[in-house]
Amino acid sequence: MPIVLDPLLTAAETQVMRAAAQSLPFQDGALTAGAVARTVKSNEQATPGPATQAVLDKVQSALSAHPLFAAIAYPRAFARLMVTRTQGGGQYGPHVDNALIAGTRADLSFTLFLSDPQSYDGGELVIADRLEDRAVKLPQGAAVIYPSNTLHHVAPVTRGARLVVVGWVQSWVADPARREILFDLWRAIEATQDPEQARLLSKSRSNLLRMWAR
Repeated sequence: MPIVLDPLLTAAETQVMRAAAQSLPFQDGALTAGAVARTVKSNEQATPGPATQAVLDKVQSALSAHPLFAAIAYPRAFARLMVTRTQGGGQYGPHVDNALIAGTRADLSFTLFLSDPQSYDGGELVIADRLEDRAVKLPQGAAVIYPSNTLHHVAPVTRGARLVVVGWVQSWVADPARREILFDLWRAIEATQDPEQARLLSKSRSNLLRMWAR
């Protein structure tokens, strides 16, 4: 179940982050792809270093502080974050993210869009489900979060450059179906005007989390 955080960053934060990300040095994105994904990956990623880490730290802090992200992800650890750039016909063909990234189980994936969607053609993140493919191309500063076991791809970028931050999260609740139940309960708690109803829903949510957290 993909969920959009719009916005994750304010307009001012997005412009600062975009400028910082554009100035980073980039290298071949295939360097961090798995054996299967490497054959379909054609993009660039920011070279590790203090400037790159500063961008990634800001994104991680913004996610950690966002209440909707907490309700979706129940984050236990961030596996890895990367700044990636796709241009000149580059793409990332159909793949599933690695189950283990940097020694951490990847339960959820996210993409934060830094480029103005009008500045490039193509580059949609296409997430497959059992009924249809969902093409996602969000405004600057917005992010989409989805289960890492989902087949997905990035469409070719035929004009301009697609600049994003991608990352993976280990959740306290590994099962996406259980996370969806917890998220539905969180939404019900937020929506109800009845204090007694809110207490009962909160009790059920907390006790389910106690049962399922690993």
